[in-house]
Parts: sequence; C-alpha cells; structure tokens
Amino acid sequence: MRMDLKTPTLAEAFARAGFVTAGFVAAFPLDRRFGLIKGFQTYGDTMPRDSRGRQANERPGHVVVDEALAWAAKHREDRSFLWVHLFEPHAPYGNPADPAAASRSAQARYRDDVLEADRQVGRLMAGLGFESARTLLVVAGDHGEAFGEHGEVSHSIFAYDTTLRVPLILSGAGVQKGVVAAPVSLVDVAPTVASLAGLGSFDSDGPTLDLPAKAGSHDDRAIYSETFAPLLDFGWSPLRTIRAGSWKYIAAPKPELYDLARDPDEVHNVIPAQAGKAAELARLVDAISPATLPVRTDPEDKDARARLQALGYASGRGDAGGARPDPKDRKELAAQIARVTSGELTGPALERALREILRADPRNPQANVRLGYVLMESDRCAEAMKRFTAAIDEHLPSADAHLGLAGCQIAAKNPSAAQQTLRAAQEIEPDNPVVVANLGLVLADSGQPAAAIPALQRALTLDPDLHQARFALALAFARSGRRTEAADQASELLRRLPANAPQRPEVERLLAAVR
Repeated sequence: MRMDLKTPTLAEAFARAGFVTAGFVAAFPLDRRFGLIKGFQTYGDTMPRDSRGRQANERPGHVVVDEALAWAAKHREDRSFLWVHLFEPHAPYGNPADPAAASRSAQARYRDDVLEADRQVGRLMAGLGFESARTLLVVAGDHGEAFGEHGEVSHSIFAYDTTLRVPLILSGAGVQKGVVAAPVSLVDVAPTVASLAGLGSFDSDGPTLDLPAKAGSHDDRAIYSETFAPLLDFGWSPLRTIRAGSWKYIAAPKPELYDLARDPDEVHNVIPAQAGKAAELARLVDAISPATLPVRTDPEDKDARARLQALGYASGRGDAGGARPDPKDRKELAAQIARVTSGELTGPALERALREILRADPRNPQANVRLGYVLMESDRCAEAMKRFTAAIDEHLPSADAHLGLAGCQIAAKNPSAAQQTLRAAQEIEPDNPVVVANLGLVLADSGQPAAAIPALQRALTLDPDLHQARFALALAFARSGRRTEAADQASELLRRLPANAPQRPEVERLLAAVR
C-alpha cells in the first residue's frame, strides 16, 4: 500500500540537486500517507469535505492548478521541480446527477472531462510562462478507460491495451521533435527526466529514452504490466502481462497470447497455434512477479483502504489462496460493479444495480455497505442496519459500515450501541478523524461532555477542519464549566467558517453565552 521509503523519487533527486520541489494532487490515491511526499518540500493534497463532513476523494483540476500557480509565483527565481496531477478524465464524468449532464452519454461526458483537463494544462503553462529553452514539460496519463471493450467498463480489471495505452509527451529543454514508435513505459519517465535535467543516472526499471529515438532502439525490450485489482477487489485471479516485440502474453487461469502486429484489438487468442511462444513468455512473466501478494498486517493499510474503495470497488477479500476465477468469466458482474463504483448511477438506478449485484453475490461487502447508505439516506434504517451488519461480518477493511450502523443506532435512540459500534470502528481505523469525532459527538449527546472532550480534541488534532466536532467541543467545554476554553474553540470555529456559512449565527450565540 505504501511506497518503500528506500525507493528513489524524482522529487528527491531534484531536491538533492538544489531545486525547490512541489506537488499538487487531485485525488486520494496520491495522499501523502502513501509515501509519495518523499522529496517534496511542498505537497498539496487536501481534499474538500462532503455534506456529511467526510473528506472527499477527489477535487477539481482548476483548484489544483490554482494552488500550483500560487506556489510558482513565489518561486519564479528558483530552479524548481513541479508535479501537477489532474483527475478530470475519471468516472464519474462531469456531474451525472445534473439532469442536463445525465441526458448525455458517458462517452460524451468523458470527452468533456478530457477537454477540461486540457484547459487546465493550458492554464498551467500560460501561468508558468513555459519557456522551451529553459523548461522541460512532461505530460503523461496513468491508464486509459474502457467503455465496453472486452466487456470492461472503466479500468483495472483487464490488461488489454484499451486501458494500458496512455499518452506520453515530452517537450522543451533537451528534447528534439520526433516520435518514439517502439513501445515504451511509464517506468522510463524518471530516468529520462533525470538525464535531461542533468541529474545523472536514476535507479529505475526503465531505460533512459533516446529523444529522438534512433531507428530500432527499444524494439527488442520486454515491457511488463499487471493488475492485481481482480484479486484485491473480488478475490479473482490477478492478470500479469508481458509485451515483447509484436507479442503480448496475459498470464491468467485461461492464458492469452496476441500478435499485435496483426491483431491490435486483441481479439484472436493464438495460444493453440503458438504454444511455444506462450510458454516462453509465461516463464518471463513469472520471473518478474508471482501471482500472489504478501500478507499485510499494518493497521494503517486498513485506514487508507477505506478511501481507496470509494474510487474503485474493493471487497477486502484479499489473497485467500486456492483456485480463483478468471476475470474473463466474471466480466458481466465486474461491469455491474464498475457502473456502481464509477458514480455514474444515482437514485433508484443505483439501488437497483446494488440489489442485482447482491443477488449474484449476497456476501459482497462493498455492495452491502453502499446499499446500506442508499437505504439510510432514504430513511430506511431498519433495512440499512442489516446491510451494514452484513458488510461488517465480511470484515470490510474500513469503518464505513460501522459509521453507517452507528448513524442508524443514533437515529433509533440507542447511543450505547452506537458507542460500541464506533469503538469497534476505531479498532479498524484508529486514526480516522470522522470515527473519533462521531464517538465524541455520541458521548456529548448522551450527557457525558467531560468524556467527550478527549475524543473531540483528538479528532481535531487529526483534522482541524471538522467544524461539527469543533462546535461540539466548544459545547462540551461550556457544559463542563470551562468557559474560557469554550470561547477559544468557538472563536477558532468562526475564524475557519466561510463568511456566509449558515452555522455562524449559532456559533456566535454560543460565544456570547460563554464570554
């Protein structure tokens, strides 16, 4: 889950060479907790909060670019390394809850997102004053998107070129105009950038690209890729693949071999006629990576996994061993789940899709917890509690099901049960500020303000922008006779709230009462 801190990073190499370094990211998978902050002196990864106070998993590209440009304005005279990450071409595309957007196809909204990302790159370049003689610009994608090709919706389940092929553009200092026609990989970016920037060699699995490429260079290399999402998300077999020349082999329970020169769409599996070539490439794949993952016991992995699940289905079933289904044999179920996790479905359509998934896979923990929230938000807590409990029984590696169950228990006026549920959630995610804050809120609302104070203080230490927790802490201090501390918290909350926030009058009344 986390990057090994021994792993070299470009940011670290640039910082060591005297550059100022900054990164600004648009989605939770790049949160600093995963180690990606290594080498960055500034790292912007703060996500907004939703209506329930939970931190969102992504933010708009224009916000990221605003932050990057503000930083760049302060460092115009410095040698700098800047990484800007945009999330726009990612489901849900646009805003499917908007009736105007919902009338358009997913593909059309996806194109809109691509155009928006392009606009933001343009804004960034214009704001930086991109000078090709002094600046190196690299634009890269991390994956493509499927809209039904090979039965896949979204990405990560299969390893076809539909989702493996991405744009890679280098421009500026040290780069002559040209095209590298042979296959290259994203692992080539770091050593190539390090070389062009004069940083020397960079320890990487990829080579330094010749720019422009010499005829025949890189033609004979083997490029490896993998997706363990089927294993981690569904308990199915992972897929590992190798590209060597025109051959592409996919290691799976039902292995596949394609001659991309004749079959670029990967339609005709030629293993029956090319068993020897398939066996050769299978040995090469196994030499690079096994089809299993090490068992992780770090509780912080569970803390992060909760947020990652919201950006793509993850069941938490993990590497249980034994024979696993080939993803090709589960593509209809995978497509159903992808439509749910993509955010493309809302309202009754979302509920119907979740119930269809659970008919096929009743113990599916993510489908149960998602359906639980759909039911909870439509005042059907009795059924929602059963769904949350089912997800908990399947050992969902996040606190989402516990938070939902506790919410329903509070609605049912059973605070003692809610406390017990939230304490169980803390065992799973000890540093989840929403869990800690909710425990404090339950204690405060149960007439135990003194007991609530430590929990609310800890929640605010973990996340100072939990406004509901800060208001509850001010109230708890007031009810415990600690008026000065209550006034301090109320004043701090007013400082943090927007000028037009509807909560301000209530906070101001509390502040006046304790002064």
